[in-house]
Amino acid sequence: MSERSPLAPALFPELPPVEGVRIAVTHAGYRYPESRMDLTLVVLDEGTTIAGVTTKSLCPSPEVEWCRERLSGGTARALVVSSGNSNAFTGKKGAAAAHAVGSRAAEVLNLNLDEVFLSATGVIGVPLPAERAFDALGSAAEALGSADWQAAALAIGTTDTFPKGATAQAVVGGETVTLVGIAKGSGMIAPDMATMLGYIFTDANVAPAMLQSMLNDANATSFNSITVDGDTSTSDTVLLFATGRTGSRIEGMDSPGADAFASALRQVCEDLARQIVRDGEGASKFITINVDGAESDESARVIALSVANSPLVKTAIAGEDANWGRVVMAVGKAGQPADRDRLAIRFGTVTVARDGEVVDGYDEAPVAQHLKGSDIDIGISLGLGDGRARFWTCDLTHGYITINADYRS
Repeated sequence: MSERSPLAPALFPELPPVEGVRIAVTHAGYRYPESRMDLTLVVLDEGTTIAGVTTKSLCPSPEVEWCRERLSGGTARALVVSSGNSNAFTGKKGAAAAHAVGSRAAEVLNLNLDEVFLSATGVIGVPLPAERAFDALGSAAEALGSADWQAAALAIGTTDTFPKGATAQAVVGGETVTLVGIAKGSGMIAPDMATMLGYIFTDANVAPAMLQSMLNDANATSFNSITVDGDTSTSDTVLLFATGRTGSRIEGMDSPGADAFASALRQVCEDLARQIVRDGEGASKFITINVDGAESDESARVIALSVANSPLVKTAIAGEDANWGRVVMAVGKAGQPADRDRLAIRFGTVTVARDGEVVDGYDEAPVAQHLKGSDIDIGISLGLGDGRARFWTCDLTHGYITINADYRS
């Protein structure tokens, strides 16, 4: 991995095992040297239910299409993640490669092909050399249970500078269930799955339809509420697996423990989403944007995203410049209801503008001090209604250009 982001957590979290989940990582040789693991195999106990959300890109990878075709089945037994090559925009060759990898996994594990899920991430436009996965899948199958969560989080990464993991627990039917998630993502991050992959595993017993509903809700406030550079990947996928080994069955929100499980799921997803932004390519500042007083939540969301994606706002934050005029610009260009003379803006706890103009006696010193920190908070109040939204983003530095200019070299 590249030089560690200055916004990275000090340590990878301690993640507990999840009953019914076995992991192996190995080297297939898609792109990286032998010192880098690039194939992850996860095998799940029989009866595991699955939910998933995928990119809305109209040019998805064959692996995304593969998952979409199988999610309606509601069950899963295996996951294969290939790193270094996204296999996207590769035509029939790419589709054949995905099928070959899935078929090989089903063969070595003696599983139904429809319960094998695939992901691939990395360079776009180069067909995945599926033959490199054949021996690797065989050795991974023999080594199941030998890898831990950190090894898996490292193996699914590309331009990531640190592995990403999160965990939470909930009480369901009098028993404690565990959730563990890992993710990858650093650049090409924007709503519609924010390039990112995320996998969440739990020993809870959740019906497929309920699992999907909960993931949709959690995704909305996490992976679909972050942006690094405004670009959406062809490969974005989040999959949620529930092995059913612990707790009573959750069939609906009126089932015992359903609220607690949904809350724990949101906690894991939002933790992973924040880590992805903290690993934004070249990032030196983690930015939280809160919008309130909009005509609707959706209107607030559009405005928050406009600010979060603005290169002028992001470069001002990188330069620690308290240029609140750039925030006004981003609000105004969003195309949503806004009244200049009701608008208020704050940096940190300091309101810099209110009722459409700078506040009386404005002192830039505390704002400048806030911008010197690594965690930046921007608040926008429109004074029009009850709509609100929150987005996480990062600044835009020379580092982003350096990373992406050299990506394929």
